[in-house]
Amino acid sequence: MTGKVFGVRVPRLEDPALVAGRARFVDDIRLHGMLHAAFVRSPHPHAAIAGIDKAAALARPGVRAVLTLDDLRPHLANERMVVGLPSASYRQDRNRPVLAGTETVHVGEPIAIVVAGSRYDAEDAAAQVAVDYRPLPSVSDCRDALKPDAARVHADAPHNVLAEFTMAFGEVDAAFARAPHRFRETLWMHRGGSHSIECRGCVANYDRNEEKLTLWSSTQMPHVAMRVLVDMLGWDERRIRVATPDVGGGFGPKLVFYPEDVGLGLASIFVGAPIKWIEDRREHFVATTQERDQYLDVEIAVDDDAKILAIRGEIIHDHGAYTARGVNLPYNAAETVPLPYIVPAYRMAVRLALTNKVPVTPVRGAGHPQGVFAMERLLDRVARELGLDRVEVRRRNLIPGDLMPFTQPLQTRGGMPVLLDSGNFPECQDSALAAAGWDQFPARQRAARAEGRHIGIGVANYVKGTGRGPFESATVRIGPSGRILVYSGAAAMGQSTRTMLAQIVAEEIGGDIGNVEVVCGDTATIANGLGGSNSRQAVMAGSSAHVAARRVRDKLLKVAAHMLEAAEHDLEIVGREVRVKGVPDLKVPLAKLGHAVVGTPGYSLPPGVSPGMEATEELVIDNMTFANGTAVAEVEVDPDTGAVTILRYVMAHDSGVLIHPTIVDGQVIGGAAHGIGNTLFEWMRYDDGGQPLTTNLGEYLLITATEMPRIELIHHESPSPLNPLGVKGVGECGTVPAAAAIVAAIEDALAPFGARLTGAPVSPSDLVAIVRGARPG
Repeated sequence: MTGKVFGVRVPRLEDPALVAGRARFVDDIRLHGMLHAAFVRSPHPHAAIAGIDKAAALARPGVRAVLTLDDLRPHLANERMVVGLPSASYRQDRNRPVLAGTETVHVGEPIAIVVAGSRYDAEDAAAQVAVDYRPLPSVSDCRDALKPDAARVHADAPHNVLAEFTMAFGEVDAAFARAPHRFRETLWMHRGGSHSIECRGCVANYDRNEEKLTLWSSTQMPHVAMRVLVDMLGWDERRIRVATPDVGGGFGPKLVFYPEDVGLGLASIFVGAPIKWIEDRREHFVATTQERDQYLDVEIAVDDDAKILAIRGEIIHDHGAYTARGVNLPYNAAETVPLPYIVPAYRMAVRLALTNKVPVTPVRGAGHPQGVFAMERLLDRVARELGLDRVEVRRRNLIPGDLMPFTQPLQTRGGMPVLLDSGNFPECQDSALAAAGWDQFPARQRAARAEGRHIGIGVANYVKGTGRGPFESATVRIGPSGRILVYSGAAAMGQSTRTMLAQIVAEEIGGDIGNVEVVCGDTATIANGLGGSNSRQAVMAGSSAHVAARRVRDKLLKVAAHMLEAAEHDLEIVGREVRVKGVPDLKVPLAKLGHAVVGTPGYSLPPGVSPGMEATEELVIDNMTFANGTAVAEVEVDPDTGAVTILRYVMAHDSGVLIHPTIVDGQVIGGAAHGIGNTLFEWMRYDDGGQPLTTNLGEYLLITATEMPRIELIHHESPSPLNPLGVKGVGECGTVPAAAAIVAAIEDALAPFGARLTGAPVSPSDLVAIVRGARPG
């Protein structure tokens, strides 16, 4: 579905600055008289704070201030960041303080801010702040945290249950009672981080003359950050601006507002100078939010034909020490389990456990990989127990394409129905299987085993909600320069947001993407916005930009018709001018049309035309669009070392209409890389008390180019009927099925050794132990 620039692989607008080193990230911001901050952080998982002695730090050269909660409290309307998404399931409120006061509840929690002339001076002084800690009992494992005699994560807590809820439909117990086959799995997925190439960071500058605070932040959600600052400082919106420079990756944790953000703003007010703080990688391990840690005890009931009768289970979710986002991750996991399949009855009980660890919020995938992992592992178990091909079990249960749109009897966390808006799941699966040579794999596997090699294949389907509403803002404006300016509350963080919006707008106004300038993520340029999360920006910001551009286009043609003395339907916009069709010499530049509506004192505007050549749109779309896909992984496992090599990785996916196929390729491949890393390399380890054990990239492994297989992509396009572009989100989709497909492939490769894998990541030592346990002697 291509147009002049829409659906076309046009050059990305972001690339020239990035390639030439002209991009401006938050650490590139330089202001006159700028100071630097470092944070004093807790070394304890849980401790009372009996006192803080700042004297030695303040005596060091270059130190301008050492600030604790007591210093900040008089300037705060609210000491805690109330950011949890609404839910009736909360059993206690655990909002983060700006700085820890009398108690610290995880390693890395900020306790004091040191401001100095350089980061070196600030770090040295931070080491001199003497905090009188009184260690308290702590708990690390979320299952242990729910035991009645568990240590309390917060000293004043009655228990460690943060929230609990049950998601259910159908007659679950009756279905299990009559089912001829029931199978149960106990599963686990790891805790890990996002590890974007750029860590968090911000620059705060308080202008005393204007009484205005500006915060440049590597955030995914600048408008949300502005609103949190309004709540915490008790100021009006006019006095606070949040802007995002270039952002070196977000992946979820940067959608969160952090203590460092508000602390730096207050510090700038205190010292009367701009202040910069850039998170280092170790801080990222202990202070930036993490995800994935869930334990899932799930059971499936099927009939003799492997048709699903019911699914039930329990999820225990590690929430960390505070609420930094809400109940969305386990909600997503529970909601995701049945989505691609016809499931007559379903019940999932969910408990969120507080632990003395870094708070948990979305990382790319946001609960969906866990739900897919549970469902696909159950289906693999059904196939094994009933002696069926794994694909055949899925074919018998996938929602057929002719039933689309299909309503699952679930609700999103916002109360909207789960309406699977478009797609053909069996067709998507079949295309991936054909490309991967699934039917020919048994012959390849026999040949490999004859050579002493162990190869295996796995498949996983997914459906993921994208484009979460209710809206995103976009303004399209043409001024006397003739340039098309686009402003949006969307936040660019490496996923080509500027190119995407420029394509959408240029398609409606002339087709010249080089004439479009896009400004994203600055609360000073557009009043309302949400930002980037849940693969939402093409759906929400793109749709608003499309509608706004059409309104501007209609106005351009109206004014041009007056100036050219022609009918509107006889006009066309080509490049940077409006022409009479078939008479190219009869034309008027966009610049002249922009001039015509800015107004001249004492002179009339063109008849029936309002001032200005612009439109702002905040298109409300409540229902989510659901992307889907199938991943097939073929692996080889060395039984002596446990090394896993991915031989082939095929991904068929459907994210609706493609705005820019190359960008979609990059998003899916990048998501797959993230998913492979989650499955084979990454694990944020803690000891039993909550001390982190992997706090550098030598201990916490990331996938690199040498481990990354070639990803074979197959695009399907089923336009969504829920938005005017027909698009769906794509940024997280590649991550979602990866663990399920790869773990299934590893298990298949090691089937001669009786391998049964129930968690991720899968480590070489785990696989070696399986092989050794199966070998005689």
